[in-house]
Amino acid sequence: MKSLFDTETCSEILNRINTLTKSTKATWGEMEIGQMLHHCQFPLSLALGRYQMKKPNPFVKLIFKSFKKGMYDDKLWKPNLPTAKDFKVSDKKDFEPEKIILVDLVNDFHLEKDRKIWEPHPAFGLFTHEQWGKMQYKHLDHHLRQFGV
Repeated sequence: MKSLFDTETCSEILNRINTLTKSTKATWGEMEIGQMLHHCQFPLSLALGRYQMKKPNPFVKLIFKSFKKGMYDDKLWKPNLPTAKDFKVSDKKDFEPEKIILVDLVNDFHLEKDRKIWEPHPAFGLFTHEQWGKMQYKHLDHHLRQFGV
């Protein structure tokens, strides 16, 4: 599994983001391009401590933890997976500003490649440094594939 901490992989993701245009359409799902770019900011912002997600109730947290390994293993995520309530984007978003913010967040996250201590994910719990890098790559890859890049 690729990691967003790897320089080559980070460049690949940035290149894929930069191939998107405001007219790029999804091959599945309901999000428009601006919404997807905004949605992809949440996990990066969460990891960087710039976004606070509500902690799920214990029952929901247990369900989330059962899916934890799938967050960073080699299996591709299936289209149309449900989105966490705190990461849903229902209002329209402007493409250019959302793209700029996402690119900045990808770069900021990559700069944390030597960081050793990470806060636990509110829903999934503790991730290792390696797992954080893989999870961020996997989420971005999923949505970039959704939009054909």
